Amino acid sequence: MNTAKTPDKTNDVREIRRKLGMNQQQFWSKLGVTQSGGSRYESGRNMPRPVRELLRLVHVEQIDIQRIKREDIEIVEFLKSEDPDTYKSLKKAAKARKKG
Repeated sequence: MNTAKTPDKTNDVREIRRKLGMNQQQFWSKLGVTQSGGSRYESGRNMPRPVRELLRLVHVEQIDIQRIKREDIEIVEFLKSEDPDTYKSLKKAAKARKKG
């Protein structure tokens, strides 16, 4: 059995920030983290899971979290459970649109 962990796209936070061409203030403020707190994470301090997930959403997945509303998430969850075929079809169409 393979026990190797799947690589985490958020492991090298400093590298993510540098690739985006942002200074610490710009990068961390989008997550609601102070520059000094972000600096500590970049230096190896353990990052809490909620911060890591926000980092993944905002800086890796490039999602504008200020545009997300609870209602939107509720609609997606409803569609996934009540009409999974339509959900899959819409998801596929959205991916195709993004690529094209």
